[in-house]
Amino acid sequence: MYEMKPEYLTNIPLIDEEHQQLFDYANQIYDLLHQEFIADKYDNIADILGKLRDYTKKHFADEEAYMESIQYKRLFSQKVQHNAFIQKLEEWDLESIDGSDNQDATIQEMLNFLTDWLIHHILELDTQIGK
Repeated sequence: MYEMKPEYLTNIPLIDEEHQQLFDYANQIYDLLHQEFIADKYDNIADILGKLRDYTKKHFADEEAYMESIQYKRLFSQKVQHNAFIQKLEEWDLESIDGSDNQDATIQEMLNFLTDWLIHHILELDTQIGK
């Protein structure tokens, strides 16, 4: 469903590989949303969210280190956006969806948030790093 298209490439191999992993997480979330035969998706949501939290912290650290190494002039604004992304991931309250009927709504919210990030942040900001 979600794929790393050429327009998302920064032409920085490490960053592009890590962005690909973010697209893979979006696909995992999408697949979970469309799993009709899982009645309680809590464990799956918690697993994906935990992996996404850990991975984005690593990715942002790598990306920021690269930007520092090239003295990228928009590093501060990138850090602000990265911190906001991490904060949003930390705000999801998994206890409120444990055993509830709104799990698919939470999954959809996660998917919308990640998709928006992939489209706007990578396409509009991260691609500028490689230029």
